[in-house]
Amino acid sequence: MHKSLYIFIGGMAFLTGCQTLTTPKPTPEPIAIQKPVEPEDTIVKVEKPVEITDVWQRISLQMEMPIDDHKLVNQYRDWYLANPRHLEIVSKRAEPYLHYIVEELEKRDMPIEIALLPIVESSFDPSAYSASAASGLWQLTSPISNHFGVKSDWWYDGRRDVPAATIAALDFLEYLYDRTGENWLYAIAAYNTGEGRVNNAVRRNKAAGKSTEFWALSLPRETQRYVPQLIALSDVIKNAEKYGINLTPISNEPHIAIVDIQSQMDLKLAADLADMNINELKSLNPGLDRWATSPDGPHTLVVPYDKKDVFEQKLAQLDPKSKLNWHRYKIQSGDTVSHIAKRFDTSPSFIRSSNNLKNNNIRAGRYLIIPVPPEGADLTTDELLAQNQLTPKAMTYTVKSGDSLWVIARQFDVSVDALIRWNRLPKNGALSIGKVLTIGSATSSNATERTVNYKVRSGDSLARIASRFNVSVDDLIKWNKLHNTKYIQPGQMLRLVVDVSKVNA
Repeated sequence: MHKSLYIFIGGMAFLTGCQTLTTPKPTPEPIAIQKPVEPEDTIVKVEKPVEITDVWQRISLQMEMPIDDHKLVNQYRDWYLANPRHLEIVSKRAEPYLHYIVEELEKRDMPIEIALLPIVESSFDPSAYSASAASGLWQLTSPISNHFGVKSDWWYDGRRDVPAATIAALDFLEYLYDRTGENWLYAIAAYNTGEGRVNNAVRRNKAAGKSTEFWALSLPRETQRYVPQLIALSDVIKNAEKYGINLTPISNEPHIAIVDIQSQMDLKLAADLADMNINELKSLNPGLDRWATSPDGPHTLVVPYDKKDVFEQKLAQLDPKSKLNWHRYKIQSGDTVSHIAKRFDTSPSFIRSSNNLKNNNIRAGRYLIIPVPPEGADLTTDELLAQNQLTPKAMTYTVKSGDSLWVIARQFDVSVDALIRWNRLPKNGALSIGKVLTIGSATSSNATERTVNYKVRSGDSLARIASRFNVSVDDLIKWNKLHNTKYIQPGQMLRLVVDVSKVNA
């Protein structure tokens, strides 16, 4: 299915030659012999090849899926045409990644329309979450991502790592294509609802003597709408000019590069080496949840393509020991490994492995080596918040018998609201003895906190969504300006600010 990126329009010259005559018979009329056309008289019109400079154009020229005249296809086409702003936003989000996705599809000879699937799944938002606990551009669930080699741990969620998730999603789609009789409409439907449901629907229709084309299958309502939405979107992209849709051009060249950094690395240092700020680096690596890459890998970073060479050159000159900053911490009475890990924004397992600890037993007065973010003196406020570092006056406090938020707030000269905000406490301020509270003089940003878009599904309510994402209904109303309505509709997009480590699966 792979097509050349150049279209040649040419002409062919048809030349006629003289016949060789042997012993001709006399005839009453002389034989008229046509004069051969001289080469200089031949006009060969060859137009210059048309170079594809826009990824959207590259996609549209390769589309082959039929656009069925179906009610839902027409309905979704009308929606896209009535909401051109949506595709403008999507195009902007897709810019760093779309060329990479198209390249991967062409390598595999897969339908180019699949490049549009992240629009249907997540509106090209790598931080999107769904009601089924799926995450990322391709909305992979943990079981599927793990099966196809995408790991997630305390440091990293590979479902939000666009290159890693793209490979896993395409592997999954190829698997589904094989398992559903090599039918791409079946495979795409199975990506939404599972291969078992699709194959069972096909078998039921066969047994009943009914058609087995996709449109005749009895599938869940969401899946019945899922495939038509992709087909309608394909039609709009393919015929954007005809429909008067102005797609934001995306240059047909690599936008990102994947660099092997070989071991765990501090993100602030990596950003400095790539000559970019840390927020830019983290936006290209949304799978990273902490201030450094995972100690257990993958040991890769996504950087802008035009910064790849300088990053690799500086990385090669870097002493591997300087990829992380280490702090020598003296264990205090009452410390636990988990308490220390929380204080330094690292994981208990990493403290254990870094110090050759077989268990969590530690002794006051001894020292631990702990990886920490770089000193904050050279960082801006935004960068400090991005790395989840607390202000210099920040500290921790262990709740004791008789404590209340009011007592603790008065003791540290802070507000009760600030305590609730810093520690994501319930509105009633309930405390338990032994709970460790963060006390800071300014808001500390949780490194696992993300602003995500959530598509409302049938049966959803504000209370149910709030419970799943561990946020309050009041916050949902405030974030989405729902003060004048109590109702939400399936398909409606909501904005949420969630701690991804606390999402209820």
